[in-house]
Amino acid sequence: MTKSYLLALDQGTTSSRTLLYDAEAHAIIDMAQREFTQYFPADGWVEHDPLEIYDAQFGTLEELLSRHKDKWPYITGIGITNQRETTVVWEKATGMPVYHAIVWQDKRTASICEDLIAAGFSASIKEKTGLIPDSYFSGTKLKWILQHKPELMERASKGELLFGTIDTWLVWRLTKGKVHATDPSNASRTLLFNINTGDWDHELLDMLGVPAQMLPEVKQTTDDFGIFEYQGLGIPIRAVIGDQQAALFGQACFSEGMAKNTYGTGCFMLMQTGSTKVNSEKGLLTTVAWKLNNQLFYALEGSVFVAGAAVQWLRDGLRVIDTAPDSEYFAGKVGEEHGVFVVPAFTGLGAPYWDMYARGAIFGLTRDTGKVHIVRATLESLAYQSKDVLDAMESDSGIKLKSLKVDGGAAANDLLMQFQADMLQTEVERPKIIESTALGAILLAGLHAELWTLNDISQWREIDTTFRPKMEEAKAARLYKGWQKAVKRTLNWAAE
Repeated sequence: MTKSYLLALDQGTTSSRTLLYDAEAHAIIDMAQREFTQYFPADGWVEHDPLEIYDAQFGTLEELLSRHKDKWPYITGIGITNQRETTVVWEKATGMPVYHAIVWQDKRTASICEDLIAAGFSASIKEKTGLIPDSYFSGTKLKWILQHKPELMERASKGELLFGTIDTWLVWRLTKGKVHATDPSNASRTLLFNINTGDWDHELLDMLGVPAQMLPEVKQTTDDFGIFEYQGLGIPIRAVIGDQQAALFGQACFSEGMAKNTYGTGCFMLMQTGSTKVNSEKGLLTTVAWKLNNQLFYALEGSVFVAGAAVQWLRDGLRVIDTAPDSEYFAGKVGEEHGVFVVPAFTGLGAPYWDMYARGAIFGLTRDTGKVHIVRATLESLAYQSKDVLDAMESDSGIKLKSLKVDGGAAANDLLMQFQADMLQTEVERPKIIESTALGAILLAGLHAELWTLNDISQWREIDTTFRPKMEEAKAARLYKGWQKAVKRTLNWAAE
């Protein structure tokens, strides 16, 4: 392979990052990262400033390019991966957003979802999109924005406004408005995309009152998404993929039944099901994994809304730890059977419960309870929620996992990964490169540039640590039963 470098733009919920990858060495060699503001204008509302997101993303890209001017002639392409359901509407003429981005965690559209359910649309939505009517997804957020000001719907109908998830927003800005596009992994999270036909669905658009003129073109996951021009440098954008599907690809889950779990702001478990669309009976989502060579590939997904965000809550809300890695140290001060359960339903509960009205709670407090118990119980909640999802996934697919591939920031926590293996009673496999999301975008961009093949990627993957169950199965079951009792007490809390 000749000298070649690739860039990944990894736009997440709390920060934007750019990573530089040496294609010859198969290694991430540098990274720049910037956090941006989280806005909470009302209870259950979460917003971002789209301009600040772009500035943070462009800033990290510029920072990395400035550090590596010697590599400019060898940069082959860009892969973009992003927080998925977060919704942006902007003016076509000026590029200015008409409202803040409404984040995937936001719950303001719960009443719109209830109206869809009451009107009998649930079955049609599930059949066409693989999703359920929930405020998690983009479609109801888009409807809310268009209804926010009376003139917006009229302007949208005239083609004056554009809609996009964060990938589309970045592509549009990076290409100076020349490309308005997305890929099926992101489109399939909008409630507007038919995963059977692979295109926008006009019945769904009518259901939510969304003008088709607003929508981006749906390209393949590896495709030509325009050129980013910078100081005489022209870099092709070669791949776009939602963050969780990117991690699935980065973990080389190319065969049916392979699964990964990403421990990020939320916790997202995906199982690749190939060209077969598996309909869930256990509260999971059916989604598009990616589209390659004109073929849609599907996945089953379980979405846990609060995972790493719960550790941030320990740090920034309760202030019982100074840094996220401190959680492992304090959690190690207490054994498993401490009797405390934290249910971090700060923005409702995702799969398999899908309760928009659940709220966070702590159970099992006694006079002996201290911060070490709460820290440990918070970490354990990530593993419990992941077991909820995996049990549903195995039931839906009929596949018993031999191992679970893990990635994301919290995957570096040995105590959590061991507890996860104990809860699942299966092996947990952590790769050497836990930046699977960015890696997935990079590998897809390289695939489009014909730097490598899927078979090459499978052979490169290296394991760092395999965590094997150490806890007795009966003890694991007893602890999990306590978790289930705690969850039951939080369900529908805010609606009562």
